[in-house]
Amino acid sequence: MMRRAFLVSTLVLAAARLAGAQNAPKAARIGWVTAQRAASLAPNIGALQSALADLGYVEGRNLTIEFRYGDDAVERVPELAAELERIPVDLIMAQGEAVSVINKLGGLKVPVVYVFSGDPVAAGFADSLARPRGNMTGLTFMAAELNGKRLEMLREIMPKIRRVAIVGNPDHPGANVERDYCEEAGKRLGLALAYFPTRTGDELTSALAEMAKDPPQAVSLFADGFAIQNRQRIIDFATSKRAPVVSGWPVFARSGAICTYGPRLSESYRRLAYYVDSVLKGAKPADLPIERPTKFELVINLRTAKTLGITIPQSLLLRADEVIQ
Repeated sequence: MMRRAFLVSTLVLAAARLAGAQNAPKAARIGWVTAQRAASLAPNIGALQSALADLGYVEGRNLTIEFRYGDDAVERVPELAAELERIPVDLIMAQGEAVSVINKLGGLKVPVVYVFSGDPVAAGFADSLARPRGNMTGLTFMAAELNGKRLEMLREIMPKIRRVAIVGNPDHPGANVERDYCEEAGKRLGLALAYFPTRTGDELTSALAEMAKDPPQAVSLFADGFAIQNRQRIIDFATSKRAPVVSGWPVFARSGAICTYGPRLSESYRRLAYYVDSVLKGAKPADLPIERPTKFELVINLRTAKTLGITIPQSLLLRADEVIQ
């Protein structure tokens, strides 16, 4: 009897292990390419790796990720992408400006899934969010309507505010739509907006010099790769003029902006794992619609508020997902 029970339990265990092995994802080697530095993306990469593990892809067991960073030199992206293809990898995950570069190259031989801060349609990656082009698909962080919400928050923080500077890269796909939302909200709130286009370091220097002649009461900074690279310079300048900065991503609040409101980036990077899994299992990128953000977060920097002598309303603090003391 005991012998029979032992045999049955052994067979059940073996069957369970076999079923687990059959359901586990096949070993995969994937690439990651970005023009940014590793440190600026570390928390988001952690969210991506965690989500991949939840789907059964564990690094060192059945998954290898080849990371390539451009260290703020976007011109390195073609070389880094070609290097990943030569390894070879099963697919490439692209981030930020690297997506635009890859698209201009005419795509890659391997499938590409991406996270991109701009508008994929305006950038030429897709005919619509439902219809990606070629061998690329992924997620956009673009939520242009939130630019109006950020101006509303500025008014809530500074009820007497009248003049706001808008700093943005006009070459960033969708920046014109972001500006339209700002103009619409500005009219509704009675704000005078001054727009400062900043594509390059020289243009930023000129913009800051122009702002210094008649400092704004606050600055709204459009979030993109150029803004991230130059965020400290912009925030330090504004702080020196006693002007708070608002933007879209937490990295700006952690660098001294008074508040940020925008997509919960960790959720978008977790969602990227779904695209990786789908493509590895045979889905074509063109059949996977591009997704917009659905979850948002408010980060408030109380330390900056105290430096500027600004009191953050309790109503706003209660809505915050994170408060930096």
